Amino acid sequence: MRMNRIQIEDYKNIGELSFIDWSQFKGRTFIITGATGLIGSNLVNALAYNNQEKKLNIKLILPVRNVSVTKELFRWTEVKINFYELGTKLEIDEPVDYIVHLASPTSSKFFTEKPADTILSNIEGYRALLDWTVTHPVKKFVGLSTMEVYGFPKKGHMVKEDELGAFETMNSRNSYPLAKIACEALCNSYYTQYGIPIVVLRATQTFGPGVKYDDGRVFAQFMRCAIEKKDIVLKTPGLTERPYLYTADAVSAILLAILNADPGQAYTIANSDTYCSIKDMAQLVADEIASGEIKVLFDLTDDIEKLGYSKTIYMNLDTTKMMKMGWKAEVGLKEMYKRMINGISSED
Repeated sequence: MRMNRIQIEDYKNIGELSFIDWSQFKGRTFIITGATGLIGSNLVNALAYNNQEKKLNIKLILPVRNVSVTKELFRWTEVKINFYELGTKLEIDEPVDYIVHLASPTSSKFFTEKPADTILSNIEGYRALLDWTVTHPVKKFVGLSTMEVYGFPKKGHMVKEDELGAFETMNSRNSYPLAKIACEALCNSYYTQYGIPIVVLRATQTFGPGVKYDDGRVFAQFMRCAIEKKDIVLKTPGLTERPYLYTADAVSAILLAILNADPGQAYTIANSDTYCSIKDMAQLVADEIASGEIKVLFDLTDDIEKLGYSKTIYMNLDTTKMMKMGWKAEVGLKEMYKRMINGISSED
């Protein structure tokens, strides 16, 4: 896989954002987990691209599941990368400045079918990195969490960072938000007990160039329908409402959090302008992305949770805390779809 022109545009734009002081990254070393995932790969590529353009002498350390696959993914880059197989000891004998922990399952179907793996992989991943950091001080540790920790807010309510939800523990689909809440508590515990400068970012659903064509999440299903000119068939009424986030905007939030976020704090990242229901997003794709050539149809099922879908939520997220640092999401929902689709067929 190589970068495509859409991604290169994104990385160039990130390099020109006024709220990111790239000079502070000069000569810095990063540990980044989840580097082959959607946000992780875009973060690595953004750092590598701007490292080359700005002569920053950045070094990346990537613990990954498959070293050979990851080397191929980032073969174009001139940045210094050390690869480690996940589960092996990080034999690092040099200072590390920043840790960005992004590794986690992301599929609702996986959460439902493998709840034990969902919980344990999250907690064990955090514990391994946090334990390492106790004896290897860093300038900042950024962990990625999820909007799902906010539970089931009332319709019309703007959710702030101190309003976590309650979850039924006997529901396997809740393994994901419960795991993330546990990981956030673990992060705060290491911050309090050991002084690790950790920041939690709670992200909404994120997409853009780099999404795999066969991705199972709802935005990718809609994308395939638009490309293949097939009607969108919803298995639920599509009443869930949430904002979305473009990949490059997620990367810029991570970079700003590394530089300016207060340790021991959680920040919500989302583009408030994209807030809509799943039904409305489906209609937008049918009308504006597929130019009215497809329709939105319904094939409702009685037990949506068996299919991996969560209950109806109204996740209207307040991003004021993050925006006070100067961060701003740049790309709206329609453009997110256009850039995601263009990215699939425009390899550089």
